[in-house]
Amino acid sequence: MKPHWLVIDLEATTDDGGWPVAEMEIIEIGACMVDHDGHELDHFQRFVKPARRPQLTPFCRQLTHIRQTDIDSAHAMGQVWPQFERWLQRFGQGLQGWVSWGDYDRQQLLLAWAEYQLVSCLAQIPHVNLKQRFAKARHLQRPTGLNGALQLAGLQFNGTPHRALIDARNTARLLPLALPFPNKSG
Repeated sequence: MKPHWLVIDLEATTDDGGWPVAEMEIIEIGACMVDHDGHELDHFQRFVKPARRPQLTPFCRQLTHIRQTDIDSAHAMGQVWPQFERWLQRFGQGLQGWVSWGDYDRQQLLLAWAEYQLVSCLAQIPHVNLKQRFAKARHLQRPTGLNGALQLAGLQFNGTPHRALIDARNTARLLPLALPFPNKSG
């Protein structure tokens, strides 16, 4: 099987001014499996019902365009994450690593895995902070946001920002510009 990468993005509870990562809860998981050119092979998207703060703030709803009804009808992280792991298993040994734009998604997943006592195969696979890699590849003095990086690459953001699968797909478009290929080590 040819090498491929998992690109993941999370949306989480928040309010105007932001909350510490430890106080945020995942409300949407978006992921796409891509080849080394950033072309999508498959995707996964689920809403997640937060346990501590099940009522989304107006700021969070406006930012993410996630409706309260989406969250009210969602399953808890303890049910959604095993669905994700089953989806991920289909890709077997060809997975080179998992990618996110920045380190927030990795940190949020580590907290969720601990809180819900979940086991993830991602814990054994290299994580790539594509925001840092892109900045290094482009010789930027400091990393830029996803939309700014797309603009620097001559690309337009596709879709509505701050939706997990859409952000993951846009991040995937930058993958070939930030990682050396054909590198199988991540």
